[in-house]
Amino acid sequence: MLSRIAESLYWMGRYVERAENTARLLGVNYIAMAEAPLVPGASNIVTEQWAPLLDLTDDQDSFREHHGRADAGSVIAWFTTDRDNPGSIASSLAVARENGRTLRGRISTEMWEALNSAYLELCTGEAVTEDDLSSYCSRARATGQLFAGIADASLVRDQGWYFLRAGALVERSDNTLRALQLRFRHGGREAPVAAGLEAHRSMALLRSLSAYEAFRRDSPEPPNANSMAAFLLLSANLPRSVRYCADMLTTIGSELEVRNHGRGDGFVRDARWLSARLGRVQDVRVIVEDEEPGLEELLEDVADLSSCMAATYFPPAPGST
Repeated sequence: MLSRIAESLYWMGRYVERAENTARLLGVNYIAMAEAPLVPGASNIVTEQWAPLLDLTDDQDSFREHHGRADAGSVIAWFTTDRDNPGSIASSLAVARENGRTLRGRISTEMWEALNSAYLELCTGEAVTEDDLSSYCSRARATGQLFAGIADASLVRDQGWYFLRAGALVERSDNTLRALQLRFRHGGREAPVAAGLEAHRSMALLRSLSAYEAFRRDSPEPPNANSMAAFLLLSANLPRSVRYCADMLTTIGSELEVRNHGRGDGFVRDARWLSARLGRVQDVRVIVEDEEPGLEELLEDVADLSSCMAATYFPPAPGST
């Protein structure tokens, strides 16, 4: 497979997943604020929970340049329709659609139609208001799920399928780790007030990753910070856990290595290493408290996976720098 085709498929998978993940976080943050319990002596603790979302992208400087103050209106705009933010829903879907346009012969007609319809519906209208946010996020989530379902049902399991899936899984791992990082950074259990909201915030994060019902089937107790983190990091069966994604990336890397006559063994080793690191953790506090490894280090492992994929399969075009 030509490297440019493989790269377009990989990034199409990543950007569709990114749009869906962003919609999940925005929608659940909105609902969590509306449903947050009242804590005596802490009337303002959940009144401004939009600014912390900026930590997910590590791009606060660019946001401040374009919007200044981080309030509900500016943060919602930044993550939904603002094209100055390369990680917004509109920007992500636009890039995914452009990749799809160049791959019309490699993807099914239904996949292209799903991307094109989502672009016209979600990326070309007016700015999203707080009142419209829930509906907008629902449509964006549905787009990602529809696209993934059509791809699963219509694509031949060749190299193109594996690159598309690898992109989605790398993006999903990154998103889960950043969401956990945000949760522990802004919901530390040292503060008594934060402790009073621990179960609520843990439930909100599980819902943002479509993992709440699965968690309740797995555990009869209400979620707390540690049990929620253990489920999202270490579960071998949850499709959005980091370990599950690492296991699947190991399988995908092995398939690509075989189909490319041994090329790609570095990616397989990196994916297997991440899977093994998580598989041998017995207590999630090793990660969230002792940081051996910490969330930041695991994020670096995921970034290394993406870099290894690019270096192995997406070499620069001749003459490029």
